[in-house]
Amino acid sequence: MTLYVTRNLDRRSVFFAAFFLFVFSLPGRATDIELPELGDATSGIISKQQEYELGRTWLKIFRSRVRTHDDPLMQQYLEQLLYDLATHSDLEDPRLELVIINNPTMNAFAVPGGVVGFHTGIFNYAESEDQMSSILAHELAHLSQRHFARGLEAQRKNSTLSVAGMLASLIIIATAGGDAGTAALATTQALALDSQLRYSRSNEQEADRIGLQTMERAGRDPRAVAEMFENLLRATRYTGSRPPEFLLTHPITEKRISDARNRAMGISSMQFFRKNAYFYLMRARAITAIEQNPQLGIKRFTRELETNALPKSASNYGLAISHKNAGNYDQSSKIIKTLLEENPKNHAYLYLDIELDIARQFYSRALNKLDQLLALNSHNYPLTVLKSEVLWQAHRYEESADVLAALAFQRPADPAIWFRLAEVRGLAGDISGVHQARAEYFILTGVFDRAREQLGLALKLVSSDFKQSAIIRQRLRDIMEMEKRVEKL
Repeated sequence: MTLYVTRNLDRRSVFFAAFFLFVFSLPGRATDIELPELGDATSGIISKQQEYELGRTWLKIFRSRVRTHDDPLMQQYLEQLLYDLATHSDLEDPRLELVIINNPTMNAFAVPGGVVGFHTGIFNYAESEDQMSSILAHELAHLSQRHFARGLEAQRKNSTLSVAGMLASLIIIATAGGDAGTAALATTQALALDSQLRYSRSNEQEADRIGLQTMERAGRDPRAVAEMFENLLRATRYTGSRPPEFLLTHPITEKRISDARNRAMGISSMQFFRKNAYFYLMRARAITAIEQNPQLGIKRFTRELETNALPKSASNYGLAISHKNAGNYDQSSKIIKTLLEENPKNHAYLYLDIELDIARQFYSRALNKLDQLLALNSHNYPLTVLKSEVLWQAHRYEESADVLAALAFQRPADPAIWFRLAEVRGLAGDISGVHQARAEYFILTGVFDRAREQLGLALKLVSSDFKQSAIIRQRLRDIMEMEKRVEKL
């Protein structure tokens, strides 16, 4: 993982945010990094609240430097999958944040404080929803067992070198930028590597065991754990000298596969686990996002239809998306119509049908379909985003802003929504609203000085409005409190 650091943050914020980028990109897991004791006097290690604050600080910087995947339908699907697994896990804190990155590599990570990262490339390796669930269950196990905090306690003796070297590298990056800081950081990683690996095995074994238990409680096939491991090892034959990213942080051996298979044997030998067809539709969406070139997508899904590599409906769904992205609207419409005739209530088909209407600029038709669907599920996140998009494209900016404002209230920690809201408010002529939405976006990406600047501009515009002025002043005080909490970490 490449490290990027913004120059707009104070150094302590930069340090802690980039610290997590550092520790979770290293082979042997982030849980094994040797650091000074950060916990309170009673625990001897980092406290749960500190884990949460550090994780959310990391997330702010990560979002400011790494573009996350903007697909509300996939976001909702994976969030529901993650939350379902979490309810059957040992995780005590329900505050989870899922980050999706459109990247073809097989990678996932868990950051203390409930942040779970997921690469779309996982869909290229998982052959079923249960196999993909095994990855998420494993990451939840790292969180529930607090491997990061336990790693701090176990390795505090040799912490000075890696932390000091990393901090020096971060200062170089923050002030000078360029390759010098990156090279210095790489050197620090190399020096710390040997001591980290020896602590990783027990954490990984425990995460395997706890993750498998989570799969069993959730009613999922525990055999999928070993199957997913085998898929990853098989994939290394075609990657040359560099294995998938997940294998760098989660080393897999034949013994580990055997252990997973043996644990699952007694649990699932007499059970039948039904496969979720919706997974294959999301896989098709992921593939089209990874491919980017719609012509390649058309070729790929046409080949899959010919070879029956996937369920026919999923291949047709991917083909319809690819045709839409290529501007072949008639071909896409014909495929979607057939899919809807087979399953008229399928949310993925209905969503794509509306996406196609938007692409064809059939805004009235798209709005009619959305209003009918939202009448049945008024708080549906993906459909609400689509409605805001239709209104935006139809130049009904104030209505679009109202829809997004309500959605921001529903999902206040989603920076993509605040970014959209700022844009559409600008088109609607609501300049103070633009500044307030931008401020929320900057807060969620950790750029507090820019957030203060935006709120200051908004405050000047609403000086005669007592209520709005009071709201903005309170938000400025909130930012000060956020910064103080970061300083105390």
